[in-house]
Amino acid sequence: MKHDIENREDIDLLMEKFYGKIRKDDLLGPIFNHHIAEDEWPAHLVKIGNFWETNLFGIPKFKGNPTAKHINVDKEANYSITQKHFGRWLILWHQTIGELFKGEKADRAKNAARMMGTKQFLAMWYNRPGNECKLN
Repeated sequence: MKHDIENREDIDLLMEKFYGKIRKDDLLGPIFNHHIAEDEWPAHLVKIGNFWETNLFGIPKFKGNPTAKHINVDKEANYSITQKHFGRWLILWHQTIGELFKGEKADRAKNAARMMGTKQFLAMWYNRPGNECKLN
């Protein structure tokens, strides 16, 4: 029987299963695997787990600038990251949460990812060459 996301162990499970799918995905895997070396994945999962622990439980653990990271990845990919990439990420996120959890925090994680994905894509788009408005 599924339960809600209740603690860091649940977040760690979600990170493991979700990013396992991401790394194997035909569209997203090449991008993630290019930017995160094999030996860097454990630390990355901890950092992203800290992000979600901060967002879901209000525990101030995350330190970083996801927007700057997304802008840099888009730049290194010759500005080729599209809404399709974010849509695929979101589909896998919702799918993984649905396989593992249900409840208020699970729903919050889905909604937060949807809003953050929109923000990250717009920040990348506005920071592309030729766009006059800069968001950081």
